[in-house]
Amino acid sequence: MRKLWVIGCFLLLVSCDWFASKETRTQKLVDQDMSTIDWNDVDQYPLFDTCDETVSKPEQRQCFQDTLLAHFSATLSEFEFVLESNIIDTLYLDFLIDNNGKISVVDMEQNEEIVRQIPEFDGVIIQSLKTLPHLEPAIKRGIPVTAKFRIPIIINTN
Repeated sequence: MRKLWVIGCFLLLVSCDWFASKETRTQKLVDQDMSTIDWNDVDQYPLFDTCDETVSKPEQRQCFQDTLLAHFSATLSEFEFVLESNIIDTLYLDFLIDNNGKISVVDMEQNEEIVRQIPEFDGVIIQSLKTLPHLEPAIKRGIPVTAKFRIPIIINTN
């Protein structure tokens, strides 16, 4: 009987995990799961109403980019810019699409020549973003998330 009692005490001391709280065990599982998530990628790209959510992720991305660029092209074609000299440059626009589908500009590179010749250019680009058609946010693990994007704006006035 004494041996059984010693073995029981030994097992009790060795098996501390049996007495760990449910919260502690849950937190360990969450921590393990969080370490495996790729935070630089989304499961579904933001989608315009014209894009199909059932297609593959590369096709969703292509639809997102095509719709965005078509909108920019249409907006810029409405304006007539009068320039003193030709400009050939690439600017980068960083913007966020929040978890509600709202777009906000984070940063836009500045080009001294463009600012001098087309001072309203930044305003045109920002206004173009604000007039985009309805947009569903990106999805990560079934949850709408905020996503940051960077697009090049190629300016060639030749």
